[in-house]
Amino acid sequence: MTVTIYHNPDCGTSRNTLAIIRQSGEEPEVIEYLKTPPSRERLVELIAAMGMTPRELLREKGTPYAELGLADPKWSDEQILDFMQAHPILINRPIVVSPLGVVLARPSEKVLDILPNPDIGAFTKEDGEVIDASGKRVG
Repeated sequence: MTVTIYHNPDCGTSRNTLAIIRQSGEEPEVIEYLKTPPSRERLVELIAAMGMTPRELLREKGTPYAELGLADPKWSDEQILDFMQAHPILINRPIVVSPLGVVLARPSEKVLDILPNPDIGAFTKEDGEVIDASGKRVG
């Protein structure tokens, strides 16, 4: 099994996560989930593997979250999944799958928890923050 990232190239956190994966020596399968959304079945599997609920995976910023009224607790998990299928931008990202587990890599250094080789040395994120292999800020 390889490392897979559900990626949005317009997202800085997603770009940082992809770069961390590559710096670890892995060349992941990159799925641009806005172009190729996961099936409902796959999305349910990912959410379960992360120990989350569909509501916890909802992205608010830059999405139709507010206009759809998704803050209202009346929406069931099944209905939230329906919204995510209709509007993939509502799926928070990046989601990373590896032989060691599945994480929502927010912040990006959370990916280190599931990389086969997390020894990345020092890594400089796009915003200039430097982290080490443990995900701690350096300097």
